[in-house]
Amino acid sequence: MIIQLIELCFFVCILYIFNGIAEAAKRGSSGYFNVKDYGARADGRTDDSKAFMAAWKAACSSTGAARLLIPKATYLLGPVQFHGPCKNVPSITMNVQGYIKAADLNKFRPSEEWVQFGWIDRLTLSGGGTFDGQGAKAWPYNKCPTSRTCRLLPTSLKFVQMRNTLVKGITSLNSKHFHYGLVDCTNFRATGFKIIAPDESPNTDGIHIERSTGITIDSAKIGTGDDCISVGHGSKDLFIRGVTCGPGHGISVGSLGRYHREIDVSGLVVADCTFVGTENGVRIKTWSNPPGSSSANNMTFRNIVMNNVRNPIIIDQTYCPYRKCASASSTPVKLRDISFQNIRGTSATRTAVTLHCSKNSPCKNVKLQNIHLDYNGMQSNAAGSSRKAVSSCRNIKAAYRGTQIPPPCR
Repeated sequence: MIIQLIELCFFVCILYIFNGIAEAAKRGSSGYFNVKDYGARADGRTDDSKAFMAAWKAACSSTGAARLLIPKATYLLGPVQFHGPCKNVPSITMNVQGYIKAADLNKFRPSEEWVQFGWIDRLTLSGGGTFDGQGAKAWPYNKCPTSRTCRLLPTSLKFVQMRNTLVKGITSLNSKHFHYGLVDCTNFRATGFKIIAPDESPNTDGIHIERSTGITIDSAKIGTGDDCISVGHGSKDLFIRGVTCGPGHGISVGSLGRYHREIDVSGLVVADCTFVGTENGVRIKTWSNPPGSSSANNMTFRNIVMNNVRNPIIIDQTYCPYRKCASASSTPVKLRDISFQNIRGTSATRTAVTLHCSKNSPCKNVKLQNIHLDYNGMQSNAAGSSRKAVSSCRNIKAAYRGTQIPPPCR
């Protein structure tokens, strides 16, 4: 009797396992892949990396449009790579509804990213979920603010050689390094998303874009400890619209010129954005005495509100964040065809407009139209006259139209 019961239990277990496999296969065949079907514990303590990778492998090797689901729950995830090409999949959607926490820094190899997407065409990342980089434990190990030879910490979401990508409704929280990194991407759009980190968090750029073309960033709230958006070399045809930035260092082109053989930047529009309490507003920065030559051109910044921003408009061709910096007199990075239009609000410092260009490569064709930036700390001096906002210029002859507050440099 006991042997028969054991045999029956064994048969039931085998049947249950096969039913589970059949159910997973059934879902996979219909283009639906749930990470829980591939072993994700979703308890917030167990590393679910293997389950995520197994679900991705099944989705990427399937036929037809694929949908990978991460249901509402808390997951712990180490470094993972969602790579293509997915040859027989015309499109793939990763629907992130859950809360995903990054593993501790000691789980990462040097230069390893947290979540990397690469070599995929027509990926959609959506679902309203959160990627929590748990950066607070890692930030004390970031030496980049003081050393040029520092170890780079993991970027939360890295996109490499992606085509036709949509990121929608995702939250990135407390990245160890950059929140988003885009390299060699084409036709990438991020919309309706949030990026959150405290203003003291080092090098937590919201989105860093490099060697990418056809990038649209819109309808976003970004608060972080570095640039809300930074545009690196080789970036072309970028449209940034409807971004609220703060805290942070603003939206920056650059820094440019740090490395040899950098590719030019061209075709940038930043429009309808708001900056609140940031270090900078719209900024272009090139390194002091860089090793190589390049250019940045055809850039427009329009319809922008500054609320108590330290440097609302700034071109800085003597950029160097370290204590000892070389002279910028030989800077070969060329800046031209730059337009600032309809920018208004308040400056937290007296110098609301800074246009500091290179002596050997002066900025060309820079235009300012309808600028109204009041000094937020306006006070009266001993003579009774108020201290209003001012402009500071070097090696530039800008063109001015319409309202100009502060007054233009002469």
